Amino acid sequence: MSRLLYDGQPIEFADGDTVALAAIRNGQHPARGGTLCLAGDCGNCIATVDGTSWIRTCQTPARPGAIVGRHPDGTNPSMLGPDTMTAIEVRRHALDVVVVGGGSSGTAAAAEQRAAGHHVTVFDAGEGNEVVGTFAGPSLIVRTATGIDHVHAHHIVLATGQAELHPVCAGNMLRGIFTARAAAAVANAGIDLGVTVTVGADVLRFVGDGNVTAVVLQGGTRHECDAVIVDAGGAPRDLLARMAPNVPITIVGTAAAAHDLPPAPTAGVVCPCSKVSVEDLEGVWDKGFQELELVKRASLCGTGTCQGSVCGPHLQAWVGSRKGERPLPFTGRPAARQLTMGEAAAGYHIDTFRRTPLHEEHIALGAQLDKFGGWFRPWTYGDPVAEYWAVREGVSIGDVSTLGKMMVSGPDVVEALERIYPNHVHDIKVGRSRYVINLSERGHVLDDGMILREDDTRFVLSFTSGGASTAEMWVRDWIETWGLKVHILDRTVSHGAINVTGPLAGKLLQRLGVAEDAIPKFLQHRHLDVAGVPCHVMRLSFTGESSFELHHQIDRSRELWQALMHEGRSMGIRPHGLQALFGLRLEKGHVIVGQDTEMDSTPRRINMDWAVKLDKPRFIGRDALIRTASLPDERRLFGFTMDGPAPLEGSVIRVNGEVTGHVSSSWDSPMFGHAVLLGWQKHLPHADLVDIDGREARVSPTPFYDREGARARM
Repeated sequence: MSRLLYDGQPIEFADGDTVALAAIRNGQHPARGGTLCLAGDCGNCIATVDGTSWIRTCQTPARPGAIVGRHPDGTNPSMLGPDTMTAIEVRRHALDVVVVGGGSSGTAAAAEQRAAGHHVTVFDAGEGNEVVGTFAGPSLIVRTATGIDHVHAHHIVLATGQAELHPVCAGNMLRGIFTARAAAAVANAGIDLGVTVTVGADVLRFVGDGNVTAVVLQGGTRHECDAVIVDAGGAPRDLLARMAPNVPITIVGTAAAAHDLPPAPTAGVVCPCSKVSVEDLEGVWDKGFQELELVKRASLCGTGTCQGSVCGPHLQAWVGSRKGERPLPFTGRPAARQLTMGEAAAGYHIDTFRRTPLHEEHIALGAQLDKFGGWFRPWTYGDPVAEYWAVREGVSIGDVSTLGKMMVSGPDVVEALERIYPNHVHDIKVGRSRYVINLSERGHVLDDGMILREDDTRFVLSFTSGGASTAEMWVRDWIETWGLKVHILDRTVSHGAINVTGPLAGKLLQRLGVAEDAIPKFLQHRHLDVAGVPCHVMRLSFTGESSFELHHQIDRSRELWQALMHEGRSMGIRPHGLQALFGLRLEKGHVIVGQDTEMDSTPRRINMDWAVKLDKPRFIGRDALIRTASLPDERRLFGFTMDGPAPLEGSVIRVNGEVTGHVSSSWDSPMFGHAVLLGWQKHLPHADLVDIDGREARVSPTPFYDREGARARM
């Protein structure tokens, strides 16, 4: 006989054994207890096999060297199988008629369909083709030994047969209880169960301590035994049908047969997968959950790996006994078998972090990419200090395609924006822009960006890279709530944006065809052609230098980038990444929402009261700001300077040994020769000196660089 490893111990198995039969042959329960059907209907034999959990060991052939382990007692095992990092092949098929089940009713149904002239494909789990989900289409997901099949069928026939009923009574999670089919399979494998007793549905309780030693029937008769065989009837295997109640599916054979419900249970575990007892059902019923679907959700009965194959009929009977009528079974949820994460994700590729249209350009320039705000972005092109000086002294370009970009228009657009933003909007002139912050109903800062006015009823809004993913939902939700007539067009992924910045930025635009008198002044914006590419040119500044954001259709992004790099070569142009950008903006004291702000940061806390106009009668967060305006607020965002290397972001700030805050941003300034920081601390105006990482830092006003803002207006 061959051997496999079971819970760290070698056990022998015979040819033809499944893993479950191998366990039983060695006096073990395949899992930890409960009735065994050995037909794949229940979850009482699931274990981890060769690193993959939730495996039905009754359907898994034993093989030499296999490593099997019971699931942890009381906790769930991982769904990450060894295939998680391996691409699983996905095949897609369009078929005529699909029959699920290769038994007698399935064989008859297939013959009938072929006689009618249809091309028939039969999927049978016993042959390694396991249907795990039915969907609208109709379509099926089939797990095979070599991958996953996605099948679109003109018609589906379910011939899935009938599952045996498990007993639900006191002691039903003991080891040594078998259904009639399971007992036959054990006998055919030549395994001796010892003294057995065969009973029907009239079991009162099972007796034993871990293993069953006796069974007591309803009349009080007691039978001593080593194992109990329960023959209590059956119920249709209808999980696949319950997944798609509105999909045209034909059910044949015993899977379609009417069946009586078992007696309503009064004790024991109803749902072995989730360990839900009759007492648990009574508890949720008494709390008011008195519909079958609600009882299921509140108790978790039926939410385990078999999804009601065992507990479904008993749950129907239990609810029906209280309501006086038979309830409908609950809806099935794909998948019919537990899938690994690798199997569930097969055929799908979701790049959690998006790429800009200039991604390949950055790679070609040697950029070190990092993940920020939901995007892959250049952190540096190899020399962040040189990138910094290109912005401060010459010209540089940066990819800001990640910014949120939205067009809003309509007769009520001014009213909508006045309500959304805490500053005035109506007085923004056509061709002008304004910096704005977004507040929650609690008056906390959610995001920041720009408002640009195109004409009387059309505006362009920008949002941060991190806020772009939810900006449309947030704006649209408010406008629909207010019932205002405003049209919204999110252009975040359809439009790229390149920031041209530095004292020579305007000169570079002139070289690329922009007339000198057409270049926008600070906070102006115009539609211009740059190197032949139509751009919405926005004059603003995050770096502190003269800056122009060139917004354009993404199909022209690479063309525009290459033209800027080519024409700027003689001017010493070099692109800058986030490392240099974050230092540049820090010298200007500009905050990054989500880095320098916290969940409860108000405009007052980040020194942006000037961006809020409380004389407005209505805007999101106004009531909260007014309510809290007179309350003491000890925490503020401060600027700091210090000698030596910049401390790590997150470093603790102390005053006289007391922790008063932390560093949110830090940068070794090439211009100043010392570190500049932003950080949170308690509002202690008398504490001009603080301790950061055991070194002295001085509270300093911001901005650190060009406090008059002359450089951005050059």
